[in-house]
Amino acid sequence: MTENVVLRRTLFGGLVAAIAALLLWLTWRALAPGGVNAIEWLILLCALLTVPWAALSAANSILGLVLLLGSRDPPGAVLPALRRARPGPPRGVTALAVCIRNEDMQSVLPPLGRLMDGLAAEGAGDRFRLWLLSDTQEPGAAAAEEVAVRDFAARHAHVHYRRRTQNTGFKAGNVMDFLDHHAGEATFFITLDADSVMTPRAVLRLVAIMEAEPDLAIVQQLIVGRPATAAFPRLFQFGMRAGMRSWATGQAWWQLDAGPYWGHNAIIRCEPFRRHARLEPLADGSRILSHDMVESVRLQAAGWRVRCLPEEDGSLEANPPAMPEFLRRDERWGAGNMQYWQLLKLPNFTAMGRLQLLQAILLFLGAPLYAAMLLLAAVNAATGWGAATPMGALALAVFAHWLCYFAPKLSGYAQALLRRDVAARYGGRVAFAKGALAEFVFMQLFEPLSTLNKAMFLATLPFGRRTGWAPQNRADRGIAWADAARLLWPHTAIGVALTLVFAGVSWAALLLALPFTLGMMLAIPLCVWSADPGVSAWLRERRIAATPEELEGITATRAR
Repeated sequence: MTENVVLRRTLFGGLVAAIAALLLWLTWRALAPGGVNAIEWLILLCALLTVPWAALSAANSILGLVLLLGSRDPPGAVLPALRRARPGPPRGVTALAVCIRNEDMQSVLPPLGRLMDGLAAEGAGDRFRLWLLSDTQEPGAAAAEEVAVRDFAARHAHVHYRRRTQNTGFKAGNVMDFLDHHAGEATFFITLDADSVMTPRAVLRLVAIMEAEPDLAIVQQLIVGRPATAAFPRLFQFGMRAGMRSWATGQAWWQLDAGPYWGHNAIIRCEPFRRHARLEPLADGSRILSHDMVESVRLQAAGWRVRCLPEEDGSLEANPPAMPEFLRRDERWGAGNMQYWQLLKLPNFTAMGRLQLLQAILLFLGAPLYAAMLLLAAVNAATGWGAATPMGALALAVFAHWLCYFAPKLSGYAQALLRRDVAARYGGRVAFAKGALAEFVFMQLFEPLSTLNKAMFLATLPFGRRTGWAPQNRADRGIAWADAARLLWPHTAIGVALTLVFAGVSWAALLLALPFTLGMMLAIPLCVWSADPGVSAWLRERRIAATPEELEGITATRAR
């Protein structure tokens, strides 16, 4: 397949521009009657700034859905190297680099053992080296970690362990230290997080792609959620998986060699990464937190290719077990992505590289903008200045923005319901529809709450608020009502206040606002219920929002 880069990006840019123009026109059409007052001009400004991300999401999703439905081999259609990859044992050596810090090694090591055993069974065991790269600082935890790894290494070949006494540069520094001092004969390395799971087939496929294309620096595979027992990750990742499938497929078609890197479950060529992806501190002396996208952009600027493999099979991760952990993770990511403002002005980045950094900024910048629009709309309604606004036109504009925002997930759901073979992996169309409905209801409540939390965090970020890069809680647990209240009372108060304002204007205003304020008002019970063991068990027993991997595991257990 000939890849006409200019044509593809021109067509995609035209689609983005058309969607953006439609969104802005609908917004203007809703606010213009009776004249545009000062508050409405601010709403229009916020809409103008959110439209690029909304249009990009919708365009990626439309294109992705077309490819998913129209191609017999969507991953091969956007990554031709997949079709040229040579089957069989790799020629070179690949390191499996697992970054750990204060982790439960009884959870980390078993999937790695299965991977190493599987590679050996494929006749490729001598081509891989497993490296556990520890940044654990607490002496007791480090001693326990070393004992666990020593016992693991006694049962598996080619296992190595290294612990840094100073975690300079966080994960990016951990990986670069490995490349500088321990990579040895490895041509490639595959980055894995402590909760990553990859199958031997997926690993061998990534190596084969890299060996088929010597100018590839990174191939990033799609990552889906591991089977989850708790309600929160179970529901969240069901929709996330559908959305990422369509998004990544569409994005890979037009980004081509300027693809993403998400920090793990990716294969990387050692030498160019060592030479070009070394991250120095920022001008203020702080370290880059969201390092992965910067590393991708640096490699592209040096003339290397970065590609995405939009294939789900064999590449998994664990999602946060409850709402508090999810919100904290979002804050860390938001703090990291906001650092990209300082990088946009640096020389030697490609235009696509700058666009990737800008996309990462827009992903989080949208939160305070959406929150501001809701607050401004409340003020506009309460003062009576928006009395001339036709509710039908406003509802249509709001729905259009909502549709674009959720387009990736909706496209992924459409593909599964239209393709019998895809739905079959989830237990059939009826089972898939049940999971989609449960996820949809939950996320309609949670998404405005999450947006508000990001907005509150980003509003305080310029004044020195930091979350740090602390070890993550990966264990399922319930949430006490008192703990949920301490965390989420501001969100609840804001939701109640906004709802009362809109209710005081009209029933129409209240109905239009409730999809955005109801989740805020229910923040505390939503946090508790989504972590409740009873609710989680109820979902599991009925296999609601079950993933293909979970259903395959149930089938395998019954077969034994």
